[in-house]
Amino acid sequence: MIKFEHVSKTYPNGVKGLQDINLEIQDGEFIGIIGMSGAGKSTFIRTINRLNNITEGSLMVDGVEISTLKGQTLRQYRRKVGMIFQSYNLVPRISVIKNVMSSLVPDMPFWRVLLGLFSKEEKISALEALDRVSMLDKAFVRTDQLSGGQQQRVSLARTLTQNPSVLLADEPVAALDPVTAHEVMDDFKRINEELGQTVLINIHHVDLALEYSKRIIGIRAGKVVYDGPVSGMTQEILDVIYSKDEAE
Repeated sequence: MIKFEHVSKTYPNGVKGLQDINLEIQDGEFIGIIGMSGAGKSTFIRTINRLNNITEGSLMVDGVEISTLKGQTLRQYRRKVGMIFQSYNLVPRISVIKNVMSSLVPDMPFWRVLLGLFSKEEKISALEALDRVSMLDKAFVRTDQLSGGQQQRVSLARTLTQNPSVLLADEPVAALDPVTAHEVMDDFKRINEELGQTVLINIHHVDLALEYSKRIIGIRAGKVVYDGPVSGMTQEILDVIYSKDEAE
């Protein structure tokens, strides 16, 4: 379980990224996070893997206050929190399977990293992850030969090899056409249902958020203005979330 208690984030320039966030996320939930650009959606999900440190409050994951984690303990924690970015972050000139196996590097001895040696079990794990996102047939293709949607699926497969309990996705389909965006969202939904992994997706497309999520968190000016089931979402609530009036 992830628990936010009076969490705020203020950047060095004084901008308030988050303001007094209080909520709980249960294991296995599929949550869509919506809001205007700059509302604090990315800040919110990046506090969970400590890419952003909170400045006030408490953020507990499975009973552990993550703001106190340091060094190896923090690195081990981050292995359980997978992150998928809009930009894929793949190495273009190597094969798909090597990109996927690159997620294993932090746990490998230096000499194996230096020589690029992966065990049979690690290769099988990478192939299984690719199979989960329907990319097994592209395992030995160079990554720069793939479409944007295919590259995002490879990015997702790479994250799956970490065996994370939580998947964070920061605008994973923003650069994709509608058909491909649905295909990638289908992958997230299937992983959530089959593996029971908690999924939090910061998503620009409200229609996709409402279609795939079971719970919506609406953020405006760093504050949670809606937190509830998709069935409770109304046009009036959407108007509040996407209001351009910043006078609060």
